Amino acid sequence: QVQLVESGGGLVQAGGSLRLSCAASGRTFNSYAMGWFRQAPGKEREFVAAISRSGVYTTYADSVKGRFTISRDNAKNTVYLQMNSLKPEDTAVYYCASDKGSFVHSSASAYDYWGQGTRVTVSS
Repeated sequence: QVQLVESGGGLVQAGGSLRLSCAASGRTFNSYAMGWFRQAPGKEREFVAAISRSGVYTTYADSVKGRFTISRDNAKNTVYLQMNSLKPEDTAVYYCASDKGSFVHSSASAYDYWGQGTRVTVSS
C-alpha cells in the first residue's frame, strides 16, 4: 500500500521560508516522478512543482518559479519543497503526489497516489 506523508507546513510571515517534506512508502520510490500541488480555500487544486525519478528534471508553475525548489533524496524515499519569499497568495494546503511514471508532469491526472496534505498559511 502506497503512503505519502507530508510535513513541514505552518504559519509564516510574508517573505519567510518553509521546507515541506513528503515521506513515501509502499512502492519503489526511485522509479517514479513526484509532484507537489496545492489547493487554496475556494479554489481548485493546482500544480506547483514536479521532479523526475532521478531528480535531474524539474518543472514549476510560473507562480512559484524562482522562489520554490523541489528536490528528492532517493535514499530516504523523501521529496522536498523549499519555499522562499513566501506570499499571502501561497496560502493553501500542499499535497505531495506520486506520478504513474518516471518523468515530470503538471497534470493531476498523471498522478495516482496522493498524501493527506499539509497546511501553509502566509500572513501579510
